[in-house]
Amino acid sequence: MRLHRTLPLLFALLCTSPWAALPVGTTAPLFQAESALGGKSATFVLQDALQKGPVVLFFYPKAFTSGCTVEANLFAEATPQFQAKGTTVLGMSNDDIDTLKRFSVEACRSKFAVAADAGGKIMKAYDASLMLGMADRISYAISPEGKILATHVSMKPDGHVAAMMKAIDQWHASRPK
Repeated sequence: MRLHRTLPLLFALLCTSPWAALPVGTTAPLFQAESALGGKSATFVLQDALQKGPVVLFFYPKAFTSGCTVEANLFAEATPQFQAKGTTVLGMSNDDIDTLKRFSVEACRSKFAVAADAGGKIMKAYDASLMLGMADRISYAISPEGKILATHVSMKPDGHVAAMMKAIDQWHASRPK
């Protein structure tokens, strides 16, 4: 096998950790971060979003890369379904806010906000850091009480939306009627 064909696989193996994720039931670290939605910047405050309902927080390595664009497109398509379930969707990377303003329009289709984690402090708090200051591709469903309902860790962009939708559906089903 040629080296140039094995480099992406080696990178994926070195940069991902199947053990990196906050355990289900853990209290989600609260944060606020500069975010972009529809090309406009704002401040996203997790505590405020949780007062409205569950939050799906997904970390992704780098805006405008192929996998991250696919993942953003998939979340954009599913955002109306999440909203119908009272759920806020937020993507997060360490990209700068100007990049995220463009990404929020082009890849996220102005459906959900993306936040800038300058310095990677939020990624670290969520055990979502890779080498070189990039985020791992990891998704969290967080209950309005601030507890981790589910995690999904995979460098493949597909599967994240389905796992988070399932977690939100299970949370709704477990609530008293």
